[in-house]
Amino acid sequence: MRFLVTGTAGFIGFHLARRLLQAGHEVVGVDGLTDYYDVALKQARLAQLGALPGFSSHAFMLEEPGAFMALMAEARPEVVVHLAAQAGVRYSLEHPEAYVSGNMVGTFQVLEGCRAHPVRHLLFASTSSAYGGNRTVPFRETDRAVWPLTIYAASKLAGEAMAHSYAHLWTIPTTAFRFFTVYGPWGRPDMALFLFTRKILAGEPIEVYDHGRAVRDFTYIDDLVESIARLIDAPPPGSGPVSAADTLSPVAPYRMVNIGGGRPVSVAAMLDALEDALGARAVRHLRDLPPGDVERTEASTDLLRDLVGYVPQTPLSAGIPAFVAWYREHYRTGP
Repeated sequence: MRFLVTGTAGFIGFHLARRLLQAGHEVVGVDGLTDYYDVALKQARLAQLGALPGFSSHAFMLEEPGAFMALMAEARPEVVVHLAAQAGVRYSLEHPEAYVSGNMVGTFQVLEGCRAHPVRHLLFASTSSAYGGNRTVPFRETDRAVWPLTIYAASKLAGEAMAHSYAHLWTIPTTAFRFFTVYGPWGRPDMALFLFTRKILAGEPIEVYDHGRAVRDFTYIDDLVESIARLIDAPPPGSGPVSAADTLSPVAPYRMVNIGGGRPVSVAAMLDALEDALGARAVRHLRDLPPGDVERTEASTDLLRDLVGYVPQTPLSAGIPAFVAWYREHYRTGP
């Protein structure tokens, strides 16, 4: 099959594209290579993909008028996986315009491309931050999520709403998924695990928000990619709702699915596991929870299991050592 994947220089896009290429598919990749974090890391990911047969790479910003439409006309993919986005909860407090442009205007251009050049399945990455001020856990796809706490979360909710309207108007089979704290090799440098690793190895203190009490549903990258790969083969509407947990729209071939393991862990416990993997102790500066952050995330996994028979399962005790091994090799920090 021919896939078009946006964000292939990014953490998740890289891993998904590599998985598809290794399975013998063709992948047309798009990435704007922004400097939100180290561009050299993005280029290193693309170099890995470029060594695999079937990959072609295109560098432009999705919000650039006409660029994505032209690529769709040329590539004619059967499936589009839209992973490109301006990420980061705290960055959105200082640079909200990047989220409106990248996540809303960029997603609009993707939807327009899929309208003009129909695809078998459009898959779109959203976020657990969409649950915002929801106090009920685990977060279920059927929960109301109308209290976003940051422009990042609001921009992703807007993308979900736009995708639903396009699915309804133009009969585009669409699956949106909400990710829960994804980590692993080739991860994003702005994420806590990456930041903590760099600072601990450098002997620098780390800031631990909510005094380490905050709880996150950590999802290992291989588990996330496995979930996405299985969802590719489960486009809505299929034969109707698969269970009472299903979010299949009553008016469009559209559903939204959590991708998380449903086994949340405190940030303090994550740090303990990281210290064990590094063989070094952190100097922890405890801080209050910053604006926009939530105390706890936890995914309901019922719908994902009902749809594809699979739920992320890698524990931190296995995932963190894998990340540390990659980090040491990539940055040559020792054994």
